[in-house]
Amino acid sequence: MNKVILMGRLTKDPEVRYTQNSNTLVASFNLAVNRRFVKQGEERQADFVNIVAWSKIGEFCSKYFKKGQQVGIIGRLQTRTWDDEQGQKHYVTEVIAEEAYFADSKKDSSNESNAFGDFATSETSDFEITNSDDLPF
Repeated sequence: MNKVILMGRLTKDPEVRYTQNSNTLVASFNLAVNRRFVKQGEERQADFVNIVAWSKIGEFCSKYFKKGQQVGIIGRLQTRTWDDEQGQKHYVTEVIAEEAYFADSKKDSSNESNAFGDFATSETSDFEITNSDDLPF
């Protein structure tokens, strides 16, 4: 099974382009997803995940998603490769969006309540890591 569920903030507005052959809309954006674990004395870290949304979902994302907004994405992980002009192979891993949701509260965008309900974690449920022996992996 290949299923990814992410909640994070957009690092910039989605970029839109169209395929050459079928003129299909493709929106791409980067999502900053906070890590759940915080090492003592360090700031919270985030992972920056590439998101690709095709057709209707891409149109929705490009129309309504803006930089800094908290959103939820459900999709699948995909890895692809290509060769550049010098013949060097490049790899990229990205999430192909199958569902997209607003995750900010309507009243206050800094409020932690969102469309995912129980999927969201609050600050109080995060773990603090005092040394690397506390890591669960």
